[in-house]
Amino acid sequence: MQNAAYLLDMPAKRTSCVVFSSPHSGRNYPNGLMKRSILSQDVIRSSEDAFVDQLFSSAADHGAPLISAMMPRAYVDLNRSAEELDPALIQGARRQGHNPRVASGLGVIPRVVANGREIYRGKLTMDEARLRIDTCWRPYHARIKSLLAESHQEFGQAILIDCHSMPHEAVALASTVNSRRPEIVLGDRFGASAAPEVVEQIEAAFVSAGLSVARNTPFAGAYVTQTYGRPSRHQHAVQIEIDRSLYMDESRIEPNDNFAAFKETLGEIIMDIARIGPEPLQLAAE
Repeated sequence: MQNAAYLLDMPAKRTSCVVFSSPHSGRNYPNGLMKRSILSQDVIRSSEDAFVDQLFSSAADHGAPLISAMMPRAYVDLNRSAEELDPALIQGARRQGHNPRVASGLGVIPRVVANGREIYRGKLTMDEARLRIDTCWRPYHARIKSLLAESHQEFGQAILIDCHSMPHEAVALASTVNSRRPEIVLGDRFGASAAPEVVEQIEAAFVSAGLSVARNTPFAGAYVTQTYGRPSRHQHAVQIEIDRSLYMDESRIEPNDNFAAFKETLGEIIMDIARIGPEPLQLAAE
């Protein structure tokens, strides 16, 4: 299923309570955005989690849906609240206390891309901001909610995997003399968005594939995990950040020679993650 907001790849049969989401891999850059931007297309893509949707494309083969953004993060950020409007970019937006994400230009309608590079010369109207939210943000989150509700109905539990990638330099300082640099960072908001046993099983899937894993540092999760992670209600949300150097040339924004091999490895990990949780309730009752 595809529309302007998202691409939804559904399995022939839901056999997993897990839902995979890739909110930052969209790469349909509207002409209107590029005409307004002072950045080249290569530079504006620096905030994109390039190819993450392709890396997780086998989810449906293992009974789990994958929802992926169509529009890029530079156009609208699906991992932000719809109310995180930046007064420095959007005419008429009101300052609502101190929000470090908005202050740094990374609100729901971003003002900057990676390394703080400004996207626009001037401001956007509130009408334009609301149009992006209404046509992209709201449909995406409405679909996530319905997918999680379906998981609850069929399995009694829902697990949302929030799929992202991170610059190699983001974890450059995270290793020590006696430890490997993290290749995967799992974010559960320091235990607030997922039960420990769920995170442990996700971590084990990556570790068994030979990847080094860290938790919550430097990325603990943002709006998606904060909003949908409700362990007490049997609904868990875990953010996955993958070191981009494992599969792509960051400067060229192109898959590297290891892309196919890493995607195959990740396919095994996706299979293990999709197995987390109970069987369908109707099967368990038989």
